[in-house]
Amino acid sequence: MTDNLLLINGSIHTMDPALPLASAIAVSGDRFQAVGNGSPPQAAGPNTRVIDLRGLCVLPGLVDCHIHLGSFARRQLELDLAGVESLERMLEQVAQEAASTPPGTWIQGRGWNQELWPDRRFPCADDLDRVAQHHPVALTAKSGHAVVANSLALQKAGISADTPDPRGGKIQRDARGQPTGLLLEEALRLVGRAIPTPDPEFMAAALRTAFDQAWQLGLTAAHDMAFDRNEDRAVFDACQRLRDRGQLGLRVVKYFRHEVLDDILAVGLRSGLGDQWLRFGGIKVLGDGALGTHTAAMLQPYVGETDNLGILIVEEDELRDVARRATAGGLAVATHAIGDRTNRVVLDALEEAAAAHPGSVARHRIEHVQLLHPDDVGRLAKLGVVASMQPAHAVQDAEMVDRYWGKRGELAYAWRSLTDAGTVLAFGSDWPVEDLNPFLGIHAAVTRRCPGGYGGPQGWHPEQRLTLTEAIHAHTVGAAHAVGMEGVVGSISAGMLADLVVLDRDIFAGEPDQLLETQVVGTMVGGKWTWGEWAAS
Repeated sequence: MTDNLLLINGSIHTMDPALPLASAIAVSGDRFQAVGNGSPPQAAGPNTRVIDLRGLCVLPGLVDCHIHLGSFARRQLELDLAGVESLERMLEQVAQEAASTPPGTWIQGRGWNQELWPDRRFPCADDLDRVAQHHPVALTAKSGHAVVANSLALQKAGISADTPDPRGGKIQRDARGQPTGLLLEEALRLVGRAIPTPDPEFMAAALRTAFDQAWQLGLTAAHDMAFDRNEDRAVFDACQRLRDRGQLGLRVVKYFRHEVLDDILAVGLRSGLGDQWLRFGGIKVLGDGALGTHTAAMLQPYVGETDNLGILIVEEDELRDVARRATAGGLAVATHAIGDRTNRVVLDALEEAAAAHPGSVARHRIEHVQLLHPDDVGRLAKLGVVASMQPAHAVQDAEMVDRYWGKRGELAYAWRSLTDAGTVLAFGSDWPVEDLNPFLGIHAAVTRRCPGGYGGPQGWHPEQRLTLTEAIHAHTVGAAHAVGMEGVVGSISAGMLADLVVLDRDIFAGEPDQLLETQVVGTMVGGKWTWGEWAAS
């Protein structure tokens, strides 16, 4: 393969305000050498391959700013329960797996959503025991914030009536005080610790298979958000092995759970350490729960649940301490915050940390920012906090927002309000919670149209819609800003790393619904075609 490429006759949306639309790109090595219109820019060197883009639409490489890479390994070991329409259907899948699996082997699954079931009842151990008594079973909810375990799994995890609720978690109990099998938030890790963690080589093999899937969707980079300490270690180990072998097909920015903050500070590790392929992003704090499990921490109770304010997993004092010490140490903090109370607590903590360390350049971010109080909308921009959001959540969760948050939902997934306030948005999928395809999220951002038509043809709270350019900006320029990589990736500009995606249609022409059908015909990472017709030639 030659080191120099000349791409001509394209409709190239650069995301560079100095030249928003171009027709030709010269690539030399792993970088864009020149970008222009009219006469094609000259690629350096004698061995230049010329590719006619035939008028196709070109974007900078897309970044998933919130993904769980370890799930690519775990999903090979799990039942796929996404979209299962009833508890009985889920139990049928468990029974089938038990019939073909040696007794004593763990049965895992992910994706159940009780909101899709006729009675919206959470599952319990008794349900699972009916179909699998001789296998420990642990099934994770779609949100990732709840696990239902059978009796054998509870036994292996040492969970009994005498087991106290862990800090930031809840073991659901019946009237006799016995665990029902439903574990919420930090309590689910009690079972998780009993399940063997995939080893790094298994993880590395799983990630290699994931790259093809990502490239087919136009993804060239990912921000990996911590899940738990053991999985963090396995994912980072696997990424290092692949990096050393020249096989890390995505640019990965890794965040670690805040429980290891002391160790990170002790060795002086700072956000941004690494190279263009693998970097340390910072620490991830799990601030509260989720809407689906009614555990997001709220300023006012859930509709119809007068005693439920959700769960603040990390208490205010601890969060302030984490923010202060991390900021002092040059570490970016990425905090999961769903409810309006959690978002306020996070902003308060980051504001105090910024005041104590005004010279810090750490790029703090809030993951999800799903619900804000009106008084807090402008605070992210004021503090320079990135809103790391996942547009697909809005259209998937809209009906639940109205049911459980009521009128407060007017500021749920408030992309337009945040953008108008000057906040930098960085978009991702939260895969495996939502589909990995970024064009589904982009469609959600520009239409807010829900599956099944909920909210009407103009979309659910259409006043919060973005333009197409703004939505793509959040997957490119905003994504680069979130991890301090502006000037390196994010736009198609001379001197930037040559990451781009070629689409089968001009998504800027026609109706937004075409985004749902958009296909990637070519993906380039670092000047090399990794997917599409040009990768094969």
